[in-house]
Amino acid sequence: MTEVSVLSQLIDAATSGGEQAPMVRYELSIDGLAIPTIVGINAFSELGALIPTHWSRVVLVTQSAIPGRFTAPPGAPWVVIPAGEAAKRASVAERLAERLVDLGLGRSGGLIAVGGGVVTDLVGYVASTFMRGIEYLNVPTTLLGMVDAAIGGKTGVNLTRGKNLVGSFLQPTGLLCDLGYLATLPRREWLSGAGELAKYSFLTDEAIAGRPLADQIIAAQQLKEAYVASDTRESGRRSLLNYGHTLGHAIEGVFLGQGDDGAISHGEAVAVGLMFAALLAEHMGRIDQARVQYHRDVLSAYELDWRLPYGLGVDALVHYMRADKKNQGDLSFVLDGVNGLELVHGVDAVLVRRLLKDYPRREYVVERT
Repeated sequence: MTEVSVLSQLIDAATSGGEQAPMVRYELSIDGLAIPTIVGINAFSELGALIPTHWSRVVLVTQSAIPGRFTAPPGAPWVVIPAGEAAKRASVAERLAERLVDLGLGRSGGLIAVGGGVVTDLVGYVASTFMRGIEYLNVPTTLLGMVDAAIGGKTGVNLTRGKNLVGSFLQPTGLLCDLGYLATLPRREWLSGAGELAKYSFLTDEAIAGRPLADQIIAAQQLKEAYVASDTRESGRRSLLNYGHTLGHAIEGVFLGQGDDGAISHGEAVAVGLMFAALLAEHMGRIDQARVQYHRDVLSAYELDWRLPYGLGVDALVHYMRADKKNQGDLSFVLDGVNGLELVHGVDAVLVRRLLKDYPRREYVVERT
């Protein structure tokens, strides 16, 4: 891997205005749908081109923590939901649906999600259930949203027992990624997106790190498209996109259960899960030390700390991992191997507990933004 931090290069490119690649327009083909996609600086100005002409009413949904001003389509109201991961709950979805009724949104109208993964997940879930289903399009404003959360049609809300345990599948009608907005992101949000970019590095033989920012985003989108297109309901190959997520979601779940959802970002938790999965695969004889070191190198290039935050108990983590949607009454992990990534059921819980007990800890909980 390069000695120069990939993450620092991406941040410098975005904040210095050096990321001036031309606007890219293409289509993601998922579930038999052609999803028009726009990626580039000032892409938000192209929003009108993505709004279907048959929408009789448009409502934009965002979070209060999202800074900046966007020019909404004429007559389109904004609805602001609470900030943070805590907003991804059924109670917030219900309040949003009630507000849509007040605004006169009907089945011929549509929603526009402007924000990070919390917003796109929640809005997609509401769209899939409101009036028994309406259309929506995604305008992700975070790196995580652009490379993962806003793509693929998985929508949902969290329960106290785990993340994304209530949800549905609904593809957006369009995707718009304004790279200029990334310049406003705090470092923690960059790290969150970097965790998913690192994951994609293990899903392909082609190097992603080192490419320009726009190219990395588009590469991630097209990789996700390739996995989702053949398995839209996550019954097979698509599950490999959850590499690193079994432990990652458990880490997030423990903090959510403690009412401390700001302790670690999604991508940072996934980074821990990626490294743990590599070590687990090594102990199971699936990969060698060189492949484990490759995981360390990729995570280090994106400046991701793969150690567990101090204070997370083994019992609590295993409890949340057992609630993972991939399980079949056992512990299941996506693991690397000689044939690439595979979903492995029936992983030895004793081994998992032992590795967690001995797993390196960081001496502090990640600072909040």
